[in-house]
Amino acid sequence: MTARHILVVAHTGRPESLGAAVTVCQHLRDAGLVPVVDAESLDDLRAAAALDEVHVLGTDVGVGDVEIAIVLGGDGTILRAAELVRGGSAPLLGVNLGHVGFLAESERDDLSEAIRRVLARDYLVEERMALSVRVKLGTEVIHETWALNEATVEKASRERMLDVVVEVDGRPLSSFGCDGVVMATPTGSTAYAFSAGGPIVWPSLDALLLVPLSAHALFARPLVVGPNSSLAVELLERTPGLGILWCDGRRAFDLPVGARVVARRSSTPVRLARLHQGPFTDRLVNKFALPVTGWRGPEGGATG
Repeated sequence: MTARHILVVAHTGRPESLGAAVTVCQHLRDAGLVPVVDAESLDDLRAAAALDEVHVLGTDVGVGDVEIAIVLGGDGTILRAAELVRGGSAPLLGVNLGHVGFLAESERDDLSEAIRRVLARDYLVEERMALSVRVKLGTEVIHETWALNEATVEKASRERMLDVVVEVDGRPLSSFGCDGVVMATPTGSTAYAFSAGGPIVWPSLDALLLVPLSAHALFARPLVVGPNSSLAVELLERTPGLGILWCDGRRAFDLPVGARVVARRSSTPVRLARLHQGPFTDRLVNKFALPVTGWRGPEGGATG
């Protein structure tokens, strides 16, 4: 019988998350499954409990052998897990131990139920659009990466602004001074792009967002374009300081003057495991604690 490898990803710097990871590993082991952790978390987990039968991702188990990843923490931990499974097909099942936790499927109190559903393979898989990101200098590609939430071109020093020109589908749209520009997916529309004043885009919609940060311009509104479009931000030669590219707030790359950052839809989506099929509207209301008191709804419970 083929072993079932389940990746467990946790924010081991937080006691609650570390304890939950130990619990999950023990449950998986007791059920005959193989818990897998990343090398970065191994020492913390073994210091917290005797977990000799835990396998290590990339050493004992390849990413292609992972069935599913159980992620314990907030959205930041889920973004880290997305990095770990990139190149494989394992979906991410998030159990929220953070704050808002838009990407997480379950809350801390539902941990046992989440484990039971994983054991039974009782979940749906939802694919989320990701970004393919390239940095070009002239005709040379000097960096390639990806993002689930957003790719952000930002100023590298606090006292200097960036001079940029933004582009859609290979055509210039506008130039301005700014603190930066966010290029986001619908999944990222509730993250940095939302904080910058961008629209919330339902994850069922395939689209790309562009949101300027503190732009000095009359026309610097958020944009939403189709999934087959490309977005680009170019640092103009008159830019007084260097820029920096951040992807999902985790991976950074220094941008020289004249660099051009191009974002388009990635051919490889991020897969999320879902235990419930509730509407995204309800998720928004719950996560943001939006006021809906007094709503009576359509008669008979039908929509419309």
